[in-house]
Amino acid sequence: MQKTTVEKRTFFEFDINANENTPKSYILLTTPYSLLTTKNFSLVELSCKSEYAILALLELATHYESGEPLQIRQIAVQKNIPDRYLEQLLATLRRGGLVKSVRGSKGGYLLAQEPWKINLFDVLVCLEGIDVHKCEDQGKSPSAEQAILEEIWTEVRENANLVLKKYTLADICEKRNSRQQLDIMYYI
Repeated sequence: MQKTTVEKRTFFEFDINANENTPKSYILLTTPYSLLTTKNFSLVELSCKSEYAILALLELATHYESGEPLQIRQIAVQKNIPDRYLEQLLATLRRGGLVKSVRGSKGGYLLAQEPWKINLFDVLVCLEGIDVHKCEDQGKSPSAEQAILEEIWTEVRENANLVLKKYTLADICEKRNSRQQLDIMYYI
């Protein structure tokens, strides 16, 4: 297995000892080979592309109530994302129906839906093309062990996707605001 090194890596924990309703964080599972297992938890990589897109969407969600579009440059500076890369990401999100663009001197990007209607699963499907039910057929019958592992892996993906579907942009903005309030109180 060959791993590609990216400029920035983000790993999310998923506690395999917790029950299915209490995962520790968000995870993206695409293939069994992307899962790195250790003693009590598994680490899964969230692509830089997905992370940048989620950050951009959170910035748009923060300004949703104003109804005014944000320009690429504003989002790029605020979230420290390269302009040209952000432009490509927003074009993909626009084609996926998550954002809409407004032309003109005061144009930019807006969320195409309310922040409480866009969940992390929707974002990752738009960007990464995840299909949780897709199973690669290798033309031969799997062994009993392979079939069991595939069933387990399917269950892991389905549970991970439930977590991703549970958190909306509005939820994440609310959690961020709560955490920022705690940080402010800590420094007082």
